[in-house]
Amino acid sequence: MERSASKNDLILQFVDEKVLQAFDAIASREDVVPQAQDVLTVTEIFCPGNSKNCGTFIIDAAESEKEEHLTQSFHRNLKLLVEKTWIEASDITVKDQVLYRIDKLCEKLSARDYANCYRDFIAVLLDVVCLMFGSQAKKEDFAEYALRIDPEFGIFWWYLHSLPKERTWGNEKCRIVILLGMYFLANY
Repeated sequence: MERSASKNDLILQFVDEKVLQAFDAIASREDVVPQAQDVLTVTEIFCPGNSKNCGTFIIDAAESEKEEHLTQSFHRNLKLLVEKTWIEASDITVKDQVLYRIDKLCEKLSARDYANCYRDFIAVLLDVVCLMFGSQAKKEDFAEYALRIDPEFGIFWWYLHSLPKERTWGNEKCRIVILLGMYFLANY
């Protein structure tokens, strides 16, 4: 996602330049597995104090047991987040559909076919945010709003919006991108 200088100034009030560079490197359209340092930089901002453990297993694809545990935590926490979200009566059907899609997404994530989960992952997260914040989430200034009311979530939103909406990568890069997002939400 190309950002203007003023939008960069906004996020730089909350993160270091190295975090913004890591987001850009990870979100690059090139199908190149992100550098370990970029992954560690993002895990550090998503989960201060526990980033080393998380970053190491995200970088090391051989950690299938930890990935399964992360998928289960992500599934529980994301469903809980949606279930606890107050919504208008007219959005009950949407909420039920999102809960169903979370279940289906996590089933697919357990198979570790991340490339085929990427599009659904992005779409589900965008819908969850819309349920949480209503029409505010669709406004142009939502990134600033999110940063101001909850900087941790605002930084995650910035990360999510830096990613392409359609998959352009192979399984390993999709794996890293998705695990980073899952890690934030599993611990949010």
